[in-house]
Amino acid sequence: MPLIVVTSSPRVAPGILSAPAWEALRAGKVFTGSADHPLLPFVPGAEVRDDPAAIAREAVTSTLVWLAAQDGDEAFFRAVGHAALALPDPPEIEVVPGSYDLPGARLLDMVAVMDRLRRECPWDGRQTHESLIPYLVEESYEVVETIENGDLAGLREELGDLLFQVVFHARLAQERGDEGWDVDDVAEAIVTKLVRRHPHVFADVRVDGAETVAANWEEIKKAERAAKGESESALAGVPMGQPAVSLAAQLLRRASRAGAPAELAQGPGSAGQRLFDLVREIQDAGADPEAALRQAARDYRARVEAWERNSVSDDGQMGVTGE
Repeated sequence: MPLIVVTSSPRVAPGILSAPAWEALRAGKVFTGSADHPLLPFVPGAEVRDDPAAIAREAVTSTLVWLAAQDGDEAFFRAVGHAALALPDPPEIEVVPGSYDLPGARLLDMVAVMDRLRRECPWDGRQTHESLIPYLVEESYEVVETIENGDLAGLREELGDLLFQVVFHARLAQERGDEGWDVDDVAEAIVTKLVRRHPHVFADVRVDGAETVAANWEEIKKAERAAKGESESALAGVPMGQPAVSLAAQLLRRASRAGAPAELAQGPGSAGQRLFDLVREIQDAGADPEAALRQAARDYRARVEAWERNSVSDDGQMGVTGE
């Protein structure tokens, strides 16, 4: 006779199982090792047992169904396996998946971890939207640096750090009660926006290339601003607090798409205007001014570090003084 092990995901609502899993639960006596198993209320008559040797012996003559713990039952499987191997006629062990994680299901773990950190960690518990701003900026730049360095393996971790900031802000907003919102509202908002701004994907609008998509995008954004009573300027929504080089580049891009005369970029002579003109020249050449300046900074750092290595004296000390 078999011992049927039914597995389930903690990220799927209790009671939602595959048809083979429900069939397995009706095939024999059902038991589990924890009185807190979330499926117990849906399986009348299930018993709580934790005696691997007895289970292995009983499975020789009866069909038993084990509700596996959702955090893994490795110790139980090993114990049952050892007990079964000691029997003259060991039972067969069959695993039936009851539910699977859908793509994105591990985000639920992130939400659960964030909730616990907010409740139990003194540092996380005292943070505010304002206090988190430096970390949001820092994590964003670390993502950029990882991409520009070609470290696609490290990108996974850096994106996780950035995602944590998003979930953190959503958790703070949730605490405002009826006036707040949560991470599901954040997801709903971006999904709604993406569907609305991609009618060529989610509706019957036809496009003939990426340029048409970009033009439609701008028209849809303009209509959205008008509906909200916001400025219809092509420059509306440009975050003025971003780094100056990327700010200048974004303003120039937006104005160019709107058909603004090129001479508007020519302001009164000043150090700032000369920098602005340089941004425009680099952008006109088809490069990203912010990325170009970062690369120049990296090259300079490499030259300084090489100079420092060559300046080390015989006694192992730098030939220059630090700040």
